[in-house]
Amino acid sequence: MALFIDTFINRIDKKGRVSVPATFRAALIGLPFAGIVGMPHFRYDAVQCAGIDWMEGLVSQLGNVDLFSDEHDDLSAAIFADAKQLAFDGEGRVVLPDALAAHAHLSDEVAFVGRGRTFELWEPKRFAEHKAEARRRALEKGMTLRAQPAKPDERA
Repeated sequence: MALFIDTFINRIDKKGRVSVPATFRAALIGLPFAGIVGMPHFRYDAVQCAGIDWMEGLVSQLGNVDLFSDEHDDLSAAIFADAKQLAFDGEGRVVLPDALAAHAHLSDEVAFVGRGRTFELWEPKRFAEHKAEARRRALEKGMTLRAQPAKPDERA
């Protein structure tokens, strides 16, 4: 599974094309779809993105929810109904659909924000404000991650 780290700000051209950062593209090599999947972020004015493998994982997780339940209907509509497959062109660019660009208030520039297994597209100034607030909340709450136990060396 891909790993996305760092933040990159790229220009959007007049045709709505934007270059996906090379390190993000490299993380997606070998997947059955040569591009990214983007959908309106569930909580923020941003676009949630990942490789097709991550989306396939969501399909698998949705299999744990009763098929004709309200929960299944709500989740499948929220996740898949507005998701778009954005294929890479020969120069590593994707075309941002108008609906996704509008959701994230994107016009001239986009911040590609690594989030581990996913990444997000933000309007750069909005992301700077969001990041400052997220850091403030994390500090205020004393958030931390638990250290994972060391894995035994498999070569031994």
